[in-house]
Amino acid sequence: MRPLAFPRPYAFTTRTIDGRREILDPLRQQYVALTPEEWVRQNLVQFLIQERGYPRGLMAAEKFVQVHGQPHRADLVVYDRQGSPLLLAECKEPSVNISQDTFDQIARYNRALRARYLLISNGLEHYCYAIDRDRDQYRFLDHLPHYDNL
Repeated sequence: MRPLAFPRPYAFTTRTIDGRREILDPLRQQYVALTPEEWVRQNLVQFLIQERGYPRGLMAAEKFVQVHGQPHRADLVVYDRQGSPLLLAECKEPSVNISQDTFDQIARYNRALRARYLLISNGLEHYCYAIDRDRDQYRFLDHLPHYDNL
């Protein structure tokens, strides 16, 4: 897989079964298909854990979300220490340009989760913003805060 725009390369456990590459997901504690989108998600997970102090035990990959009565899966949800969604992340493969559709998608998912921070990444570009529900506003952040500062 191609290098991504994270501070450093991370170590992963991979395997190939019947010609299919898989990567060990530390959140789901199982091997999953190593797709380009999964590569971005796994790098993002390691970045959050190793660089920003996010507790692995408070993260969930492929979290079920119901939007307008339809089932969807949020790529990554990080919870606060009380168990409420804190950060919602949407991952795209590197070849996918982040567009308004991507921002709309994560906003739809967040109507159900109500996380305070949203993060979008295709591994090459990263956008993070904070939601201020009292003022019905959001503001883009120049960097993703450390977990203890959220």
